[in-house]
Amino acid sequence: MNEELLEVVDMDGKTIKAAPRSRVHGNPSLIHRVVHVLIFDKKGRLLLQKRSMSKDVAPGKWDTSVGGHVNAGEPVEEAVAREMEEELGIRCSSPRFLYTYTHSNPYETEFVHTYSCVHDGEVKFQKEEIDEVRYWALDEIKIETGKGALSDNFEHEITMYLKYAGKHGE
Repeated sequence: MNEELLEVVDMDGKTIKAAPRSRVHGNPSLIHRVVHVLIFDKKGRLLLQKRSMSKDVAPGKWDTSVGGHVNAGEPVEEAVAREMEEELGIRCSSPRFLYTYTHSNPYETEFVHTYSCVHDGEVKFQKEEIDEVRYWALDEIKIETGKGALSDNFEHEITMYLKYAGKHGE
């Protein structure tokens, strides 16, 4: 099996080169592109996934609805559709682009492209990578922030989303 190739980008998201995932993960100086999709139900609750204990990043933590790498040469919109289908079995006809930001921790640095989608149908999550999924009220997420149940990446994401929602009246 060939190793996944990721695009290494600069702080503006411009591609510098492609590198194997094994070189990019574990090296926070190599910024790589990822997509996040915030999936809401019609009541405004946000779907979160509980990461498998076998994951190398944030095992057992609640995380963004959908999150995954953008493969080298792959358009971001295709990565959004692919990751939603792979992780949750969801097809969203028109995910809405929200914003980009950079997230860094001692393990990696990601250039994140965040989208949102409304979905009230069935969720068939990837049992090898996800232990469970459930919808959370935003107030419930705010209460849990900083207590260790949420991934550091998701805590950054929800902060970005709440700022965005406040500015855009959502």
